[in-house]
Amino acid sequence: MTLGRPAQPAGSAQRPVDQDHDAERTPPGDRRASRLSHLGRPVARLVARDREIWRLAVPALGALIAEPVFALADSAIVGHLGAAPLAGFGAAAAALSTLVNVCIFLAYGTTSAVARRMGAGQLRAAVQQGIDGMWVAVLLGAALSAVSVPLAGPIAGAFGASPAATGYAVTYLRISALGIPAMLLVLAGTGILRGLQDTRVPLVVAAVGAGVNIAANYLLVYPAGLGVAGSALGTAATQIGMAAAYAGVAVRAGRRHGAHLRPDWPGIRASAGASFALLVRTAALRIYLLVAVWIAARSGTAALAAHTVATNLWNTLALALDALAIAAQAIVGHALGAGDVAAARSASWRLAVWGIVVGVAAGAVIAAARPLYVPLFTPDHAVRVLLAQVLLLVAVYQPVSGVVFVLDGVLIGAGDNRFLAGASIATTAVFLVCAYAALRAGGGLTGLWLAIGAFMVARLVVLGARARTAAWTVTGARR
Repeated sequence: MTLGRPAQPAGSAQRPVDQDHDAERTPPGDRRASRLSHLGRPVARLVARDREIWRLAVPALGALIAEPVFALADSAIVGHLGAAPLAGFGAAAAALSTLVNVCIFLAYGTTSAVARRMGAGQLRAAVQQGIDGMWVAVLLGAALSAVSVPLAGPIAGAFGASPAATGYAVTYLRISALGIPAMLLVLAGTGILRGLQDTRVPLVVAAVGAGVNIAANYLLVYPAGLGVAGSALGTAATQIGMAAAYAGVAVRAGRRHGAHLRPDWPGIRASAGASFALLVRTAALRIYLLVAVWIAARSGTAALAAHTVATNLWNTLALALDALAIAAQAIVGHALGAGDVAAARSASWRLAVWGIVVGVAAGAVIAAARPLYVPLFTPDHAVRVLLAQVLLLVAVYQPVSGVVFVLDGVLIGAGDNRFLAGASIATTAVFLVCAYAALRAGGGLTGLWLAIGAFMVARLVVLGARARTAAWTVTGARR
């Protein structure tokens, strides 16, 4: 006989003695607490997942929005010089942004590759991968700068600047092009740190850079009297300072983990080759921006000026939403590198939910606050009217954009680059068809932005269908 428990009669059916008596002795309040604890385990895992997401996403936001903040500050400062300087700035900024953002693979590809190696426990190889990416950035940036400076005139003309705006566009492009190598180096540097799940250093660098850029541009444009040239000079100088900061971080990381800093040509070639599909993806996505600028330019100076501001706001919001995509790249890449498919899928689902939430909140702010911020960008009445109309569509598209950017980040983190290249080509074709229809129908700026909405919906459908399959969940240090 066991002390405190009655003996069971011989041959009688066994009852869960321990459970029965434990239940009898456990007070009702403790039993309820036990049930709540059991039910709370999934909630605790969800909270832990959210903390991981936002630990990466919130600091990443600063690095992501650095470029759009520069452009928005330039728009507000240059906009008060008149409609023609603002339109010229818009055409030049679109050209420069295209040259730089086609190379966004330097950040995204580096993040994915570094995160996979980190998940697999190969820290030295992860840092070396990032350093090789930075050398690719320097070489590619130098080549793009060398082409952009002498061809500034034809490039500005290709982006549809009106005769009144062309001179301003050429001035801005020639000066800003000098900072292209630094801009690309910043992209690659942020890729290393994101892959290592350090998004705080990029936040600090971006925050300081944004503040310096705004102050320098204002002083050079107005007190110094340099006009559009002053805005371009301030932005280029700020980018060079940011690049120096990232180079210092990479040097310290390389020395700490035993990665060499000299150019490694096999590694550089491998890094460039692995990112080719992302280059195709990004180039296809940039086509819609180029066509949009061309259509807006055909609608007149006021339409191009309004489209310039709306596009800068759109890009700022898109990259702010893309903070979640950066978290997706780092988390999914790390999980797949460690062989944990379940964690990669769980994170993807939760990130998509947050994409919707953030998109709804961003859209509500954009729509409600239009009377407050539209006058900051231009005193021209015609530009203000067009801008206020277009921004309603920008607001409506934000929830869709939130999910699209998250899914894009998930697949980039998984290294599903070939699919992304094909998907981008297909969805860009959808935009071109819709934009052509809007142009033929005389839809003006509103018709153009309706075509942009169709483009985002097409991306949502294609990326969502891919995310539901198992094709992207390839595990290991290399895909």
